[in-house]
Amino acid sequence: MPIPSTQPRIEPATIEDLPQLVELLVALFSEEADFKPDKMKQEQGLRLILEQPKLGRIFVLRTDHLVIGMVNLLFTISTAEGGAVVLMEDVIVHPLHRRQGYGGRLLDYAVQFAREKSFKRITLLTDRISAESQAFFSKHGFSFSSMIPMRLVFQDRA
Repeated sequence: MPIPSTQPRIEPATIEDLPQLVELLVALFSEEADFKPDKMKQEQGLRLILEQPKLGRIFVLRTDHLVIGMVNLLFTISTAEGGAVVLMEDVIVHPLHRRQGYGGRLLDYAVQFAREKSFKRITLLTDRISAESQAFFSKHGFSFSSMIPMRLVFQDRA
């Protein structure tokens, strides 16, 4: 991936960004213990969000038509909060562009978007084994919850 020549900007992702978004997710899921990269699944999930904005938004960090980072915000309702909340996923900056403040910019943008749209809360999951990720999110105002994630995964049917 070439180094961009202009200052990156954050904007909504488009369907044309899909191939670059898939590559970012492949990089992310290669680093996470709970997930395995699967380009077809990642493309399908991204496409569902991009084509149905009521479900969520994907914002990208881009320069010269090159996507170097992304954040995915999914919308749902919380009965505890009495309103709309955000599940934030897929916060990723391409490995060649890390440690330049881009992740913080993406995160700040996502938080500002949620505030402006009057969401009640943002929840995210980060790797339990990644102290660096936990410190990053803590630095941006996120705190640990007493809740712990549990999941039931349905196997794909052939």
